[in-house]
Amino acid sequence: MDVRSITATVTQTLTEAGAPVNPPTSVATAIVVVRNPLAGRGRVDDLSELEALGADAAALLVERALAVLASVGVTPTQVRGYGKGAIVGLDGDREHTAAVLHPRFGAPVRAAIGGGADIIPGTKKVGGPGAAITMPIGNKDDRWVFDDMDAVDASVPDAPRPDELLIALVLSAGGRPNARVKKPS
Repeated sequence: MDVRSITATVTQTLTEAGAPVNPPTSVATAIVVVRNPLAGRGRVDDLSELEALGADAAALLVERALAVLASVGVTPTQVRGYGKGAIVGLDGDREHTAAVLHPRFGAPVRAAIGGGADIIPGTKKVGGPGAAITMPIGNKDDRWVFDDMDAVDASVPDAPRPDELLIALVLSAGGRPNARVKKPS
């Protein structure tokens, strides 16, 4: 994996709509920008190289996301929600993002947080430097837990360049701030 940059941040929400959030909601976003080994090659049917890159990227991203969560006292077992996203530069193919995000990305994430029975919701797109991607967040064990349904935007001002991939992971603890929407009875 040819890494150009890594970003990891944590956002804590302490109040929402004028009401305290206790405990605060914590959301970590980790982003890695890597060279796309298939950029500029047109349609390539064997995407196994990108599938392996997805597993490596996920291991790096979950390590960085958990580190920033730890900085605010959140442990891996407190992670309730997750999401993922990728942007391929203009010399790539949207299918490159699917190869990175789907076949092998989830296993390192689930291993690091101690489980995750449900899918990791994700999004993918083609874009240039500064493009943002909105990543859905869903509960790691049950996609129908409304309190964990949320989203975050991820971007890096100079990425992805035409021959790059921007790959992102979001982990959340505490659910949506002051969540109170319930399933219909």
